[in-house]
Amino acid sequence: MGMWAAIGVVLPFGYYYWLWTYPQTWVNLCGKVRDPSTAMARVSYLLKVLQFASFFSVSSLSWPPPLYFWPLALFGQFLNFRVYQLLGESGVYYGARFGKNIPWVTEFPYGYVKDPQYVGSTLTVLACLSWIPFPYVLLSCLFYVLMIFLESKEDPTTRAKPLS
Repeated sequence: MGMWAAIGVVLPFGYYYWLWTYPQTWVNLCGKVRDPSTAMARVSYLLKVLQFASFFSVSSLSWPPPLYFWPLALFGQFLNFRVYQLLGESGVYYGARFGKNIPWVTEFPYGYVKDPQYVGSTLTVLACLSWIPFPYVLLSCLFYVLMIFLESKEDPTTRAKPLS
């Protein structure tokens, strides 16, 4: 496994771990000028580009993809799209951890799929298994499971206090 590609694959997860575990440091870093969720989203987009480039650097593309690609990729991306549609940027990018009031959502996929954003992302990565070597897919999936576990153990008392 290439070290740089592996680092690129897991880099976003280190960032998410830090923000989830220490949200007040991010809120303080953003200050009163920047919205912490918007700032997180922008950094996340950059990290996702690096993650994609890391996957691409070790992939071997071929066409057409195997039949399992389409249902996994389409359903995975549908879940991601739906999560963004229901929660918005602040809901997806840890708004509750940053002290925002995010309404509870019960519409599909919530109530049917536990952690639909991470499940959708995992399905999308699994869809690319014929192109991306197994160790990188496994690494990514393991980190998604780690984030699911971490976020399921939230202690509301560790949420950030908004800056006034």
